[in-house]
Amino acid sequence: MFNKIKRFLTSLFLPVDAGRRGDCNRCGDCCKLPYPCPFLQFDAEGLSRCAVYHLRPPSCRKYPRIAAENLTTQTCGFYFVVPEPVSHRVPPPVFEPAPIQAKIWATEKTG
Repeated sequence: MFNKIKRFLTSLFLPVDAGRRGDCNRCGDCCKLPYPCPFLQFDAEGLSRCAVYHLRPPSCRKYPRIAAENLTTQTCGFYFVVPEPVSHRVPPPVFEPAPIQAKIWATEKTG
């Protein structure tokens, strides 16, 4: 029950991982965690359907929010990709000192 409450609270405030890809394939396995949802229904073809789809809580809307939360990896249509590491960084700009003649000319004008 603690995990169910934790998932509900994190789904309220935290966004879905940017690396999440895929779509719901209507397997219904996530709706059985940790026990079958009373709103879970199946059609004649065996595909799941939510009876309160438009009113479902955020934990259902965002499942799986992060890769560690995906407990149904074998059947879930969602998957996560690892972002590519940054291969190089842009070097900071290099500032060169002013030419010496410009400094001499500036002192002659003021002196």
